[in-house]
Amino acid sequence: MLFILALLPTACEEKAKPAVSAMTSDQLPTQESWNSAVTFSDSGRVRAMLQAGHIRMFEESQETLLDSNIVVDFFDRSGQHTSVLTAKRGRVDDRTRNLEAFENVVFTSDSGTVVETEYIFWDNALRKVRGDRFVTITSATERLQGYGFEADQDLRNYTVYGTVTGQAEIETK
Repeated sequence: MLFILALLPTACEEKAKPAVSAMTSDQLPTQESWNSAVTFSDSGRVRAMLQAGHIRMFEESQETLLDSNIVVDFFDRSGQHTSVLTAKRGRVDDRTRNLEAFENVVFTSDSGTVVETEYIFWDNALRKVRGDRFVTITSATERLQGYGFEADQDLRNYTVYGTVTGQAEIETK
């Protein structure tokens, strides 16, 4: 019995407390949601519909951070669907409604043109997309690669920058 009583004080020891880091209010989102959809409209017309697994809105910095796979459907001025963008994560500037998409970005037009890159910036006011990273653009008649590009949001007109490589069919008259 004495042996057991002698062991009791050594069995009780204080457990290490986890470290707690202080966060300021601007580091915490003012709103947060999971598996949500957001509709962007202008004058009553839908411009884009965004879906994300996780959305964090920050009122102080006026930005929304998106992660857990995002999908954005784009519509033209008449409300017709034009294209869809997918990416791992993104960021929306809440003042301008501009969108940045990062990691495994695929932007596909309804006509079948596909842009693959690691970064795209969508300019809400100009209805254009651009990027400064390596890009592959594939359409029915060509496959182009380069560093940087710019396109309209329906991918009908695009420019690839830097040294461009690829294959294209050329019309002859």
